[in-house]
Amino acid sequence: MSRADVCVVACAEAFRGDGEIVAAGIGGPITMLAARLARMTFEPDLITTDGVCLLTGDAPGVVEGWLPVRDHLWLVLNGRRHVFLGAAQIDRLGNTNISCIGAWERPKAQLLGVRGAPGNTVCCPTSYWIPKHSPRVFVEKVDMVSGVGGPMIRRVVTDLAVLDLRTPDGSMRLVSVHPGVSVAEVTEATGFDLVVPPDVPTTRLPTDEERRVLETIDPDNLREAL
Repeated sequence: MSRADVCVVACAEAFRGDGEIVAAGIGGPITMLAARLARMTFEPDLITTDGVCLLTGDAPGVVEGWLPVRDHLWLVLNGRRHVFLGAAQIDRLGNTNISCIGAWERPKAQLLGVRGAPGNTVCCPTSYWIPKHSPRVFVEKVDMVSGVGGPMIRRVVTDLAVLDLRTPDGSMRLVSVHPGVSVAEVTEATGFDLVVPPDVPTTRLPTDEERRVLETIDPDNLREAL
């Protein structure tokens, strides 16, 4: 059992109850595997993609169909897609930055730009995968708002914990810590005050079936790169 396995399952859990919508894992192998794992176990109606335009099947390399851009955009605008994104910065209200580090007028570093983050975070369920939980990512205030926090943000999964925004004021809450991680480690790696419940559970381990599926869909252990 590895930390990567736990992270894949934690991301897969974000899709639980979604039904027949597009599950898009854009944040690398962890999120793409999570979407497929959810579909092949507890959420069989999910539609999985390659992150671009192909509808993927359960077996590696199997293509079930084609998703034209116009149909893809219709699904986003109508809330029929749940996407996992990454973020260079995220604040306590779930606002994210993938555009620049430093003042917008004269940034220290230029990143991806805003891209589709505004539409995703306003129109359809959005989750985040953060492979390195640190104060540089979890900041008090993002340098630029690329993605908007709020009710469409479903879950934030990191290499240390699972978080969400289900609090009265929509601020970030600690949902669970991964096996071997303490609450103190998570709070110390966060650049703002998290909402921490009195009892924080441990993120669940993969079931035997989920481990078997992971070995089938990721025989090269790409997930271990996190």
